[in-house]
Amino acid sequence: MLFSNITVAEKYNYLEEKFTKAYEWLRSTDITSLQPGSYKIAGDQVVANVQEYTTISPDEASFETHEKFFDIQYVVSGREQFGVCKRDGLTVKERREENDLIFYEEPGLSGSILLEEGDLIIVAPEDAHKPRCVAGVPCQVKKVVVKVAL
Repeated sequence: MLFSNITVAEKYNYLEEKFTKAYEWLRSTDITSLQPGSYKIAGDQVVANVQEYTTISPDEASFETHEKFFDIQYVVSGREQFGVCKRDGLTVKERREENDLIFYEEPGLSGSILLEEGDLIIVAPEDAHKPRCVAGVPCQVKKVVVKVAL
């Protein structure tokens, strides 16, 4: 899946070497046996962050973006509603430069995608996203967020 706008559709190559290394790591690694934490795939350029959490109400989550990295968000187990919208026009709520995180006020309109076991979504710096949202009832999720440097 690729979520983009035509103005930036050719800006990034989602099959360049850093991305293909990430996809191969996701396919070939027994992620179910990994503990939460960071795992280097290609130095600081491609890093997998294994997470485990219980999904939360959309009211408790915030839209976010990153300036220095793409996210490849891959659901190992569980399911979540994943909010998406364009970053343009959003109002900044908080910046955490040291973590490459910008949080935003809730937009008037946004969409969401149901992510289930085996699903992934690639989030570019232009894409605001709201992960960890409950899909039906709260559930335990194991996810890998692969950070791919620009």
